[in-house]
Amino acid sequence: MILEMKVPSPGESIKEVEIATWLVKDGDYVEKDQAIAEVDSDKATLELPAEMSGIITLKAEEGDTVAVGAVVCLIDTDAAKPEGSTSAAPAVEAPKVEEKKVEAPKAAPAPQATYATGSASPAAKKILAEKNIDPATVAGTGKAGRITTEDAVNAVPSMGTPTGGTRGSERTKLSMLRRKVAERLVAAKNETAMLTTFNEVNLTNVNKLRNEYKDAFKDKHGVSLGFMSFFTKAVTRALQLYPDVNSMIDGDHKISYDFCDISVAVSGPKGLMVPVVRNAELLTFRGVEAEIKRLALRARDGQITVDDMTGGTFTISNGGVFGSMLSTPIINPPQSGILGMHNIIERPIAVNGQVVIAPMMYVALSYDHRIIDGRESVGFLVAVKEALENPVELLMDNNPKKALEL
Repeated sequence: MILEMKVPSPGESIKEVEIATWLVKDGDYVEKDQAIAEVDSDKATLELPAEMSGIITLKAEEGDTVAVGAVVCLIDTDAAKPEGSTSAAPAVEAPKVEEKKVEAPKAAPAPQATYATGSASPAAKKILAEKNIDPATVAGTGKAGRITTEDAVNAVPSMGTPTGGTRGSERTKLSMLRRKVAERLVAAKNETAMLTTFNEVNLTNVNKLRNEYKDAFKDKHGVSLGFMSFFTKAVTRALQLYPDVNSMIDGDHKISYDFCDISVAVSGPKGLMVPVVRNAELLTFRGVEAEIKRLALRARDGQITVDDMTGGTFTISNGGVFGSMLSTPIINPPQSGILGMHNIIERPIAVNGQVVIAPMMYVALSYDHRIIDGRESVGFLVAVKEALENPVELLMDNNPKKALEL
């Protein structure tokens, strides 16, 4: 039986995908559920599994854009599975025989008295290389224009553009996901009144809590007590205090949400992805850490789905893991705000009139000024700062062990 494999729908709003990579070749035998291709949509890169076992015939090429539901390959399910790889052995041995045949011409090199014009002797070539001079720019005085050692010694480097470096280039097509992300980023800049406000956070108390409870937390819950749970809890608290930051514009209307679906930017093998932690305001520290770990693993393993990344009312982006000290994050449309985290640096600050060294982080809030006023944006960021600098009282109800479920 010949099975027609069609492109499944990655999501409700997606009408076409692009064949990013075939993981098998035409005529290969594939097993049921084996990944045979990677397909790009405008929201994610997904694997296409074989629906049955058999010999595959490819009907689309890499880079082709195909409609959802279109046939991309055929599988002959009646074909027998090939027996091992015994037929491949002679093909491997053949090149060895050919190599022996090639040896004969090497024993009879071309006459040494004839040189190409502009060629350099070995000694001259070494001198020119040390002086970073292209032999093509040197006039040879030897036989047939050969560059001699004396020519190389007397050669003067050009005062123009240096030579000797590589100047290659490579042209590759952007994936559909990357192209869509690019469109959305440009749209965010062009279609929103984006503004960024900054503040700094003293993470001394967060560090103390993590150092005191991280071992017990991991032993009991199987996940690490990281910074993301503190920041997520601080953000959901601030969103409830300043609901305009948790709103969106839809034409002439403002849509406000009574829940906090937090998009968390994570880096995967296919680039930056932004899965969503649903109802983050209801999750405990353990719940936040477990959900972020689950989504990050799915992104790393290429198992993230469109549903995982659909929605979101606010985004947190942590450029600090890459060493960023300060940045202006771009809004993730149609959301109206994004919080940028950065690296933690020990810096001298004034505390109660004394200079102390403290772990400090710059935080940035980019927001759509069409819907969020300065008072709300600054108030939101200050609320995040206050919660992180006083987490026991504002995030843990003065009971860290209970909040961490220890």
